Amino acid sequence: MDDERRTVRTTERFKETPEPNLATSNVVPPLNLGERKEVIRRKSISAIVIHEAIRENGERELRRSPIALAVSGLGAGLSMGFSLVTQGLLHTYLPAHALWTPLLDNLGYSVGFLIVILGRKQLFTENTLTAILPLLANFNRQTLWKVARLWLVVLIANLVGALIFAWAISHTNLFQPELQRSFAEISHHSLRGDFGLTVLRGIFAGWLIALMVWLLPAVGDTKFHVIILITYIVSLGGFAHIIAGSVDVLYLVNIGAISWLTYLVGFMLPTLIGNILGGVSLVAALNFAQVATEKIGGES
Repeated sequence: MDDERRTVRTTERFKETPEPNLATSNVVPPLNLGERKEVIRRKSISAIVIHEAIRENGERELRRSPIALAVSGLGAGLSMGFSLVTQGLLHTYLPAHALWTPLLDNLGYSVGFLIVILGRKQLFTENTLTAILPLLANFNRQTLWKVARLWLVVLIANLVGALIFAWAISHTNLFQPELQRSFAEISHHSLRGDFGLTVLRGIFAGWLIALMVWLLPAVGDTKFHVIILITYIVSLGGFAHIIAGSVDVLYLVNIGAISWLTYLVGFMLPTLIGNILGGVSLVAALNFAQVATEKIGGES
């Protein structure tokens, strides 16, 4: 009987004892200044911070002179040619009929983008997001003119660079005939589909490239991997990029495989429309709307 009473009293005492609050206990000691900085560093960057980083970069680009934009854009167009060269090299030296060969040779497509983006050169599809955010934040005639000037100068410079590179690899003996055949085979893939399908392929490419630009401020030291991953998907999916694809198709023009009209109507125009729609409508506008909504929610 006495044992039962002691058991009851012990049980009641445990019920009355409150559980320790880990937030106020000594189990988790207070963080020092260095640890607090590390916590802040490892926190996810908010959409507003990413938006502002890209917008401020866009403001700087809009203030650059047309000559500076043209020189940078020309370098980007030339550099994008190394996507075709690297793909051609991999395509030539990998087993021709292996099922896994496309998984590897499409990695070569990323090389040109790595050179351009890490080298801070002007690429047209990158500017569909970078330049449009300042316009959406401050829509007026002056900003609209600056965006139009940036797009026009960079696009022309990119295409001139792509044309020079395509001419150089098609009219010199720099590459062996087997490599030239690989270049032609790869380049024909850019002309698959009719006008509407090419627009759709361009939308997906513009969407992915603009999303990549949106991601880069948040990834820190892993930009290299993000660029490879996104551009690899563009290539593997057969999506149409106005500059990388122009190197391919202009190569076919230079070797006489297709006409200039085929390039302009069959590739350039539908791809340009698709890249702009994908980069502006599906990414810039949607992400801007998300940030604007968060700002309104924070002020209310």
